[in-house]
Amino acid sequence: MAWTNPLRDPRDMRLPRIAGPCSLVIFGVTGDLAKKKLLPAVYDLANRGLLPPSFGLIGFGRREWSNEQFANFVEEHVRERCRTPFNEDTFAQLRKGLRFVTGTFDDADAFTRLSDTVSELDRDLGTRGNHAFYMSVPPRAFPVVSRQLAACGLAHSTEGAWRRVIIEKPFGHDLASAKELDRVVSEVFAPESVFRIDHYLGKETVQNLLALRFANTMFEPIWNANYVSHVQITMAEDMGIGGRAGYYDGIGAARDVIQNHLLQLMALTAMEEPVSFTAADLTAEKTKVLSAIRVPHDLAAHTARGQYAAGWQGSERVVGYLDEKGIDPSSTTETYAAVRLDVDTRRWAGVPFYLRTGKRLGKRVTEIAVVFKRAPHLPFETTATKELGRNAVVIRVQPDEGVTMRFGSKVPGTAMEVRDVSMDFSYGRSFTEASPEAYERLILDVLLGDPPLFPTTREVELSWEILDPIEEFWSTLGQPQPYRAGTWGPEEADAMLARDGHHWRMP
Repeated sequence: MAWTNPLRDPRDMRLPRIAGPCSLVIFGVTGDLAKKKLLPAVYDLANRGLLPPSFGLIGFGRREWSNEQFANFVEEHVRERCRTPFNEDTFAQLRKGLRFVTGTFDDADAFTRLSDTVSELDRDLGTRGNHAFYMSVPPRAFPVVSRQLAACGLAHSTEGAWRRVIIEKPFGHDLASAKELDRVVSEVFAPESVFRIDHYLGKETVQNLLALRFANTMFEPIWNANYVSHVQITMAEDMGIGGRAGYYDGIGAARDVIQNHLLQLMALTAMEEPVSFTAADLTAEKTKVLSAIRVPHDLAAHTARGQYAAGWQGSERVVGYLDEKGIDPSSTTETYAAVRLDVDTRRWAGVPFYLRTGKRLGKRVTEIAVVFKRAPHLPFETTATKELGRNAVVIRVQPDEGVTMRFGSKVPGTAMEVRDVSMDFSYGRSFTEASPEAYERLILDVLLGDPPLFPTTREVELSWEILDPIEEFWSTLGQPQPYRAGTWGPEEADAMLARDGHHWRMP
C-alpha cells in the first residue's frame, strides 16, 4: 500500500509531497545516467527535504566495492552535478543509507545478497519493506533482472508495503518487441507497480503546458481547428551520437525520440481537459489522442529522414555519421526524422501536426509551436502587413524554459506598418526558485506511487502502432538523404511542409 499524505484540504496540497520510508535500488549504478542524473537527483531530493531519514540507496554492480567506497563514488558525482548547493549534513544523513552489492545479473547469489541488504535496511534504517528497483540497464537485461528479483523474493511485497520497478526507454524497438517486454515484466510485477520513465514528461515546462491550457481562459477557446493552422513539435540536438554508436545504429532518430518524447508531447498538446489531474484521468485523455492519430497515406510526401554529413558545428569541424567510430559505413540509420500526423477528432480535424528531431542540427532546442491561421480580413494596405507572419504560442521545453507569444504590432512612426513582435515568459526570470531536474520529479513520483507522468502499456503500444508503418516504409528506401552538420536537416523535410503551404520555424 502506498504511503499517502493524510491531508485532504485542497489548500494543503500546495505543501511539498514527501516520500515515506523506502529504498531505491539502482541497477547500472556506475553508468552515465546514474552518475549524471540519478545520483544527483536523489541528493537534491534529500537536500530539499523530500526524502525521509529512513531512506536507503543501494547500488548493484560488478565492482568489488565496500559500502564506504560506494559512498565516496556517490559523493564525487553528487558534488560534481547536484543542482542545489552541497550540504555536508544532508549528505551525512544520506550516507547512512548507502549500500553496495557486488554481482552480475545472472548471479543468483548476488541477488540473495541484495535481498539480505534490503532486509538489513528494513531492520536497521526502518524502510518498512518499501523498495523501488531502477533498471538503468540495456533492455535486453530487463527479463533476467526481473526474474532474478522474483526468484529471490524481492519482487513481491509483504502486507502493507510496496515494491515497484522503473524501466528506462526504449520500450522495445517495435510493437511486437514492446508487447514481449511487457509480458516478461508483467510476469513479475503488477501493472500498477511498473513505471516507464520518459524524462521529458518530468520537465517543468511540459507540466506548464497543462497549466497554460487549463488554468487560463485566453487559450482554450482558440486551441482548435477553427483558429490553429498547424502545430510544430521540435527536438533538435547540436551534438552527434557521441559514444552511443552501439545503441544508436539500427535504432535511429524516430525510434529514439518520436516514438516516446514527441508523441507524448503531441498527446499533451492535443488532449481534452481531463476530469482531474490524477494518473487515470490524464492517461485516459492522452490515450484518446494517440488512438485518434492517423498516419498519412502518402508516406513519401509526408515523412522525411536524413543522415548528417561532415560540416561545422559552431567553430568545430565534425565528421559525418558514417565516419563516426563504431558505425557501419553502409548504415541506413537516420539521424533526422520528420513526420506529419493528423488527429481525427472534431477539435483537430484538418490541422497537421509536424514532428521533427535530429542530431547535428543548428542548435539544441525543444519546443512546441502552435501556429494560428491568418486573420480572415486585414483592413490595411498590403504594404503595411507584408512582413507580418502568423500568430503563434511557443512552449520552450529546453534549454531556456518558458513561453513566447508572437503577434503583430504597429511600428512606431507616422506610417501604418505592422510587424511581428514577441512577448516572452521565462522561468528563470519569473521565479526565484530554479526548476527541479526532471529526474527529481519522476523519482519522487515513483516513491510516492503517483504515476501521472509515466506512459502506460497502452500508450506505448499505440505509439508503436503509429511509428511501425513509417519505419517499414523507410526500410524500403535505402540511404537517408544527407544533410550538412550544423544545418536544419535535409531538403526533403522542407519540401514536406512546403507541399502543405507551410515552412519550419527557426527556433
